[in-house]
Amino acid sequence: MNMVEAESSKEVSNAIFSRDVDKKREDYLEWTDYFMATAFLAAKRSKDPCSQVGACIVNQEKRIVGVGYNGMPFGCSDDEYPWKKASTSRLETKYLYVCHAEMNAILNKNCSDVKNCTIYVALFPCNECAKLIIQSGISEVVYMSDKHSAKEETIAAKRMFDSAGIKYWQYVPKRKQITIDFTEIDWNRMTQLPPTPLKETK
Repeated sequence: MNMVEAESSKEVSNAIFSRDVDKKREDYLEWTDYFMATAFLAAKRSKDPCSQVGACIVNQEKRIVGVGYNGMPFGCSDDEYPWKKASTSRLETKYLYVCHAEMNAILNKNCSDVKNCTIYVALFPCNECAKLIIQSGISEVVYMSDKHSAKEETIAAKRMFDSAGIKYWQYVPKRKQITIDFTEIDWNRMTQLPPTPLKETK
């Protein structure tokens, strides 16, 4: 183990051993962080080499009712259809084929409708996704990035949201990263100390 790994291991150990098991945790995820993190986790499923976008739809009871990410439609092999952004023929770019995360989240819903729900999405929706959001009855959009704010598609989306009374606002994370550690479930096993040896009696 090198020095960096040793220091990292020491920090983890200190965090584990300092855990107070007699009161509730204070570093748990807040709802907004949880739902946006779910959208980002869904994005990890995307095979798009440029932009991996995820979306998470939540109802008024704070239950997740739909999740999606950008990818090719069912039956359209992502090994055969193009992922390129530019080509001499638009038919050879991804734009005519890829289903956006918002579309997939709405279509993947596990309830009868998504009326009055909130959609959490990594990237501000385009005009086509804005139409779907409005028509589906979603009432609020929480987004992470607005990097395409100058594009006509984004401007049109905001114009439609404003007309339809859809609330939208930018999520500002309280923490830069949320780490998923699959070994953490066994933290108590890792922290078990060997029993103290009994003193010999004379």
